Amino acid sequence: MRPTAERVRETLFNWLAPVIEGARCLDLFAGTGALGLEALSRGASAVTFIEKAKTAVAGLNASIGELQADGATVKQTDALAWLTTAEPELFDIVFLDPPFAAVHYEELCRLLAERAWLAPGAHVYLEQSRDRPVPELPDGWELSKEKTTGNVRYSLIKTAN
Repeated sequence: MRPTAERVRETLFNWLAPVIEGARCLDLFAGTGALGLEALSRGASAVTFIEKAKTAVAGLNASIGELQADGATVKQTDALAWLTTAEPELFDIVFLDPPFAAVHYEELCRLLAERAWLAPGAHVYLEQSRDRPVPELPDGWELSKEKTTGNVRYSLIKTAN
């Protein structure tokens, strides 16, 4: 697990401040759940956490209980398989922060778009290694913000209305 650095989270949530209130969020590859829990603390109405590792899920459930985080749903499953087979829901914000070497970003973005997981005008946060280019985005998606800190490139993408 490689939790998102505090400085990066602060920038991300400054970017999301105008749209976080009442948002339905998806935290793929949730790990510790730092992004989704922060979203709930800043007014998101609901966060679905997707995490494959049993120990991470146990820790995430414990954190949700300690914080009494209403609106949290945790699913222990593989993120790619879940996006492929689950019944789509509409999310306003998606946190896409997978292990850097383990995932095909283009495939995840394609599934989010083609399987209708996104509300009109949704935002997708993408965190990756600084030496990787921003993946090819689906039609109608545009890079809204981008920064690099240390070895991390992080981007906020606005999807089509």
